[in-house]
Amino acid sequence: MLGSIAEGRTSVGGFVEGDDALATLAVFRAMGVEITDPDAGCLAIEGVGLRGLRVPEQMLDVGNSGTSMRLMVGLLSGQPFDSIISGDQSLLRRPMGRVITPLSQMGALIGSREGCPPLEVKGGRRLSGIHYNLPVASAQVKSSVLLAGLYAEGRTSITEPAPTRDHTERMLNGFGYPVDNRDGVISLEGGGTLTATNVDIPADISSAAFFLVGASIAPGSDLTLEHVGINPTRDGVIRILSAMGADIEIMNERLVGGEPVADLRVRHAPLHGIEIPLEEVPLAIDELPAVLIAAACAEGATVLRGAEELRVKESDRIASMAEGLSQLGIRNTTRPDGIEVIGGEMGGGVIATHFDHRIAMSFSMAALRATD
Repeated sequence: MLGSIAEGRTSVGGFVEGDDALATLAVFRAMGVEITDPDAGCLAIEGVGLRGLRVPEQMLDVGNSGTSMRLMVGLLSGQPFDSIISGDQSLLRRPMGRVITPLSQMGALIGSREGCPPLEVKGGRRLSGIHYNLPVASAQVKSSVLLAGLYAEGRTSITEPAPTRDHTERMLNGFGYPVDNRDGVISLEGGGTLTATNVDIPADISSAAFFLVGASIAPGSDLTLEHVGINPTRDGVIRILSAMGADIEIMNERLVGGEPVADLRVRHAPLHGIEIPLEEVPLAIDELPAVLIAAACAEGATVLRGAEELRVKESDRIASMAEGLSQLGIRNTTRPDGIEVIGGEMGGGVIATHFDHRIAMSFSMAALRATD
């Protein structure tokens, strides 16, 4: 996204060709940005500048990527042309009101289907900077407002109720666009310029989380995951698993493109249930399904609270995990904002993933310990 609206050519290494990322490439190509086909994790983006995107000839389709949609609607709010952004059937059920509200306060005009996609973004609107107090800790909402703020008159600032992942702020700074973060208030001035740069993407801790859990619960495991991003707004899963007794060693720490990176060595260890600290929940929100598999293999009870955000992911992940754990004979109790899991022996069963990749991957790890 930032490479497309920067001045000059941005080179990207470590690009993962998942459907979400490829859908995002397709969206910017549809708006006139030249992007090379990914080759061994490398691609080049010919930036068109902050005002250089062209009107798309058709509806923009981000597939299953809620992150792409929420960030894109902020960026599209500042364009001189009308656009429609949509996605697959799963994404069409996901609420977008949390980004529509602050963007509307900035002057954007966004039509929706009762708060859900497709979203119709009216072009040519005059955006004004606002201060927005995030009602729920959400990096997606924060990033959407910041991207709209690039096109707004004046200063845009955001106060978070709790720290969330800060990749957008770090990368904006990396593209030469100053972002301030003082006393929990993140802000930028509109109307600046992004300058192309070289980006080296670390391995994703969300993907690594499944293997951290898998190696922790499978006897005899000794696994090293290399070049993993351990951004302090993203590494909650490491602290949660370590509190449960996981044997995770952080090695070869370094900075790559402004992002902290390390090699993670994880070995099998007996786990025990914990009450997951509330402050860690937003820092591990995508990794919590995997954590619940660790909980199923731990001694005693693990309690998760403050995770209502899981209800509005690709599936209702609290309900999906509870259903799958019950299929394997693991006792659990759900609440509106979380779940309690009692560790025990897992049998076999048929798991409904509800077309959610994190549910599928979590129960793939559970299979390492299932007795059938």
